[in-house]
Amino acid sequence: MNRLYYGDNLDVLRESIASESIDLIYLDPPFNSSADYNVIFGGRKQGSTSHAQITAFEDTWHWNDESSRTLNELFQKNGELAEVIDLLIRRLGHNDLSAYLVMMAARLLEMHRVLKPTGSLYLHCDPTASHYLKIILDLIFGAKNFRNEITWKRTSAHNDPKKYGANVDVILYYVKSDQYCWNQIYLAHEEKYKARFRNVDPDGRRWTDDNLTAKGLSGGGYTYEYKGVTSLWRCPIETMERLDSEGRLHFTKAGGIRLKRYLDETVGTPLQALWDDIPPINSQAKERLGYPTQKPVALLERIIQASSNPDDIILDPFCGCGTALHAAQKLNRQWIGIDITHLAIALIESRLRAAFPGIEFDVYGTPKDLEGAKDLAQRDKYQFQWWACSLVEVPPYQGKKKGADGGIDGLRYISDFENGKEIKRKIIVSVKGGDNVNAAMVRDLIGTVQNNKADIGLLITLTKPTKPMLTEAAKAGFYQAGNGRDYPRIQILTIEDLLTKRKRPEYFDMSLGDITFRKPEKEMETFIQPSLF
Repeated sequence: MNRLYYGDNLDVLRESIASESIDLIYLDPPFNSSADYNVIFGGRKQGSTSHAQITAFEDTWHWNDESSRTLNELFQKNGELAEVIDLLIRRLGHNDLSAYLVMMAARLLEMHRVLKPTGSLYLHCDPTASHYLKIILDLIFGAKNFRNEITWKRTSAHNDPKKYGANVDVILYYVKSDQYCWNQIYLAHEEKYKARFRNVDPDGRRWTDDNLTAKGLSGGGYTYEYKGVTSLWRCPIETMERLDSEGRLHFTKAGGIRLKRYLDETVGTPLQALWDDIPPINSQAKERLGYPTQKPVALLERIIQASSNPDDIILDPFCGCGTALHAAQKLNRQWIGIDITHLAIALIESRLRAAFPGIEFDVYGTPKDLEGAKDLAQRDKYQFQWWACSLVEVPPYQGKKKGADGGIDGLRYISDFENGKEIKRKIIVSVKGGDNVNAAMVRDLIGTVQNNKADIGLLITLTKPTKPMLTEAAKAGFYQAGNGRDYPRIQILTIEDLLTKRKRPEYFDMSLGDITFRKPEKEMETFIQPSLF
C-alpha cells in the first residue's frame, strides 16, 4: 500500500484515492504566510555561503482563473459550503486569503470523501487562517464531529515586536463519525504528583494512602466492623478482606484504616489539548534534514498512536519532507504521501531508504521513461531540472530566479583526500531539457567548472550527445582522486542512460553517500505499539 505521489493533491485525491479507504489524515498545508521557504542542503563546504539552497515551496496564493473555477466546482459539490465561502470572499475581496481558502476547501472535501467512517483528520495550521479553516471544517465534517483544538508549543519564547510572542501552532482535530478510533495516551506524572507517594514498602514500592470510608458521599456504603474499626465503608467486607490479604491496607496510628495506592499502578496523566512537551527541531537536532517547516517525528507519532492502529492507512496530502510517512512506517502503519515538487519527493525517497533499509514503496507521477521526462521538461523546466539532479544525487542549486544560477543547476561537495589530508571536491551539474544540444554547451560547462574551481562537471541531456560534444568533453581531461584513479572532468549523461542505469557519474567519495539531503538516523527496528493502559 505504501505510495508516494508527485502531483497536485487535488488531482491525486480525485483520481487515485478510493472513497472511505483512509484511516487517518494529517496535513500540514502552507499557512498563507506570504513567504517562500528555502531548503538548506547538507554537504556544503565548511565556511561557504548558503548558495546551495532552493525554494521548496512558495507559501503565497493569488486569486486567479483557477480560483474562480475551483469555487464554481464547489457550488456543484457542496452548495452550502460554497455559499459560505462565497460570502467570505465578498467580504474579504478577491485576494490571496480568499484564494487560499478556496484551495483548501476543495481539498478538504476530497479528504472527507476518502476518510473511513472510523477515521480522523488533524489539520496543522497557525493563527493566520485557522479560524477560517475551522468554519470550513465544521461545514464539511459537521460541527458535532469537532473534537479538539490542540495547541502545540513549537518553539521557545519569541521577541515579536509590539505583540505577544508567536510560539504556538494550532492542530484542528475532527472525526468523521462517533465511531472513530481512539487510543488514550497518558503522560508520565510530574514530580509534584510523584512526591505525594512518600511511603515506601520493604520491596521498594512507593505508595500514598487514600480514604476508604464513604462518609459524606452520596449513594450510601457498607457499615460493619473490621479489626476493631467500625465505619461506613466504601467497599463490602469481602473486598476489605481481599485488600488486607494483598497487603493494601494501611492501619494508621490514630486507629483508622486507609487504602494503599501504589505509584507504579498509576497509568499517568491523560494527554490534554496543550502539548508543550515535544520540542521543535533545532539546528542541532539529529533528525533535522534542512527542510523548512519540518515537524518532529515525536509529534506525528503521538497523533498516529492516538488515532490509528497497526496496519491502518495514514495519508499526508502535503507531505513535504515526509515526517508523517516516517512516523507511520516506524509505527507499523501503511501510508500514502502526496507533494507537488520533485524536490520533496526526492527528499522523502532518500529519507525513508536511509531510515528503513530495504523498505519498499511505489512512486507515482515522476518520469519512468524518456517520454515521461520529455513531457515534464515541456511542462515545467524547473521541476525537470530538480528531478534530473535527483537522478545523480546532487542537490539543485538556487531557485527560479532567471540568470541567478550562473549556469549551475546542481551543486554537491564530496570528500576526497590529498597528501594524506581530507579535502572537499566540488561537482557542478548542468541540465539541458531541449531537443537540440551542441558542443557550445560543453564549452560553457567547462568554463563554469573552471570559474567555480570545481573538479567535475556533469552535463545531463534529454537527447544523445553529438560527436563534437564528446570530443569537447574529452579535451577537458581527467583529475586524479585520492584512491589513485583518474576520473573525467566533464561527463555527459543522458536521461535515458540514468533511468536505465546504463551509466552513472564517476567519482570517488569517501563520505559514501553524503548527498543531497542530510540523512536521518537508521531506525533500529520496527516499532511494536505497546499497550496504552
